[in-house]
Amino acid sequence: MAAFREAERALLQRWPETRLDPSLDRIAALCDLLGQPQRAYPVVHLTGTNGKTSTARMVDNLLRGLGLRTGRFTSPHLESVTERICVDGWPLTRPRFAEVYAEVAPYAEIVDRSGGHPVSFFELVTAMGFAAFADAPVDAAVIEVGMGGTWDSTNVADASVAIVTPIGVDHSRYLGDSVGDIAEEKAGIFKKGTFAILAQQPVEAAEVLLRRTAEVGATVAREGFEFWVAGRTPGVGGQIVSLQGLEATYEDIFIPLYGAHQAHNAACALAAVEAFAGGKGLEGGLDIAVVSEAFAQVTSPARLEIVRRSPTVVLDAAHNPHGARALVEAVQETFSFSPLVGVVGAMEDKDVAGVLDALEPIMATIVCTQNSTSRAMPAEDLAEVARGIFGGDRVEVATRLDDALDVAVAIAERTDTDALGLGGGGVLVTGSVITAGEARHLLGGGLS
Repeated sequence: MAAFREAERALLQRWPETRLDPSLDRIAALCDLLGQPQRAYPVVHLTGTNGKTSTARMVDNLLRGLGLRTGRFTSPHLESVTERICVDGWPLTRPRFAEVYAEVAPYAEIVDRSGGHPVSFFELVTAMGFAAFADAPVDAAVIEVGMGGTWDSTNVADASVAIVTPIGVDHSRYLGDSVGDIAEEKAGIFKKGTFAILAQQPVEAAEVLLRRTAEVGATVAREGFEFWVAGRTPGVGGQIVSLQGLEATYEDIFIPLYGAHQAHNAACALAAVEAFAGGKGLEGGLDIAVVSEAFAQVTSPARLEIVRRSPTVVLDAAHNPHGARALVEAVQETFSFSPLVGVVGAMEDKDVAGVLDALEPIMATIVCTQNSTSRAMPAEDLAEVARGIFGGDRVEVATRLDDALDVAVAIAERTDTDALGLGGGGVLVTGSVITAGEARHLLGGGLS
């Protein structure tokens, strides 16, 4: 534990993830010193605005269903930095995380001394993931970008298959103010020989992505054309979907996640693994039993995750208007809360008004709070924005997240829940990944 705490402390002293210098020089130099670990296995690379982590977890499950040993790199984490680097579906243990840090850090210090800027937190953790996967060794790595694509440190890996989940406006300070600008950055993960899997996109984004695939000679498959969601039925505990893949149709697949957006994530994940398997000489579609079992075992913490009953408390990491709208549609389809009380903590650099405007129709009351990070919007500032959208009588303020949860639960408890815990009063915690993660920790890490 002491070694892990020291590694965590040293990482946090580096440039934070939100401080960017658009260059691959440092991560490339670090990977050179490490012996190019990112080239030791084929890569499924994911970018997009929303849905990356859920889709990555689905791809990981499907690949393991094929008998492959996998690495999975995602960000940000909910409760522990170890979540970012998984082997065979499990986060590195704290001792192993500390070991990998100790192996990689001396090389990062060499790079620190060689240039004008030190290796950042995210660059070092990315290199740790690459190294851990090579050392395992894994048969395939599922790698989620941190932000954007072209200049993201994960882009020193060349994808066999690249997935672009739906693009909306987020991180506009760094990526641009339009979906076209953002798509330009995200399209940078397409390389010569890549098989590109494109989720349904706004027209402006689709045009950019398709132009890039043509420029680099990538193969492309588009949701709605080469693959699609053929049907879905919401149900208790998730949904039943039928998916048309690149090679076959897969009927009556249970996914224990809520919302139409998760069905679309599943379609992209399935197409990506079909493309990956085809590249390995396994054409003809995947075994339906493998697909069914892999999807039935998918989890995606803090993505409409129920973590408490009586009253029901649901966590979701939505942090931009695009994600908030998908969240609202899923809540309206799945639950019948009356009232639904929101606990919202957001980051100052986000489109907070856009998120709140999307959430307003489903929340009877909003409790404005803040998470523990320096980027958090102060609760009172958030409440000021909320009053302009919800009206003053529907807005409560509790600076501490634990107090905000208590306030929201007390309001929700005034209405008895139904037998399934899906009606009556409910609490929805959202607004940022960190807020959802801290609430998950406070509430005991969920039901599963």
